[in-house]
Amino acid sequence: MRHRSTTYAFVSVWLILALSGCQGRRQASLAGRATDEWKRSYPLSSGGEVQIVGASGAVDIQGGSGTTVEVSAERIARASTDVAAREILPRIEIREDLSPDKIVLQTQGLAGIVIGVEVAVNYHVTMPSTARARVRAVNGDVTVADFDGQVILSSTNGQVTGRNLRGGVDARSVNKGVTIDLGAFGRDPVDLRATNGSVELTVPPDVNASLEANYTNGTFDIKDLRYEPFGEQTRRRARGRLNDGGTPITITTVNGNIRVRPSAQQ
Repeated sequence: MRHRSTTYAFVSVWLILALSGCQGRRQASLAGRATDEWKRSYPLSSGGEVQIVGASGAVDIQGGSGTTVEVSAERIARASTDVAAREILPRIEIREDLSPDKIVLQTQGLAGIVIGVEVAVNYHVTMPSTARARVRAVNGDVTVADFDGQVILSSTNGQVTGRNLRGGVDARSVNKGVTIDLGAFGRDPVDLRATNGSVELTVPPDVNASLEANYTNGTFDIKDLRYEPFGEQTRRRARGRLNDGGTPITITTVNGNIRVRPSAQQ
């Protein structure tokens, strides 16, 4: 038995070293890097929608005034050399699907069989704060700020963050967390979900909401708010009223914690 355990330990160490070596060789093989900037400006009708669908990369959206959507996308290519990376850049396509009330931008994968190359697109967007923002990202963080309209956000392997949101929120992350700050809260529901990550929510102290927290392999922590539990409480679910109750706030985590706090009063 001792011999067998020693053998298993040797094999485990060998596998770790082999995988580390492969990762190191892979990183060394992608020593070349090139970037450029892809810029567009679009008109958007009142109450319109902007969708960003990223194959890989981060998305940052800032709400503003006016009726124009300004997009600056950083295209990034990595290859064995800088020359090879520069040749890849023009092949990173961003598909545009445009109408007066909806703008859809989608990162396209490289056509054909490509080996030894990595590509990503990081989006930086300024758009009307009253419009709807819909984002789906992979391997990148999603950040939105200063919105009155609805935001629908998701990322795989990326953190989802919202600051000073004043409309409905649907935010989801896999393998990272969700952090949302509500600048105001009204009739639009808030639904926050994380798998293998935690959720942090900041709300105005005078918010009137019905809160439901579902947590598997995690904890629920709410402090410094007027919170009254109601209905059945279990070790995996908490339900209660914030102040007088009202619009639903639903928070769900799997392998993560839930934390709810008041925002600083203005």
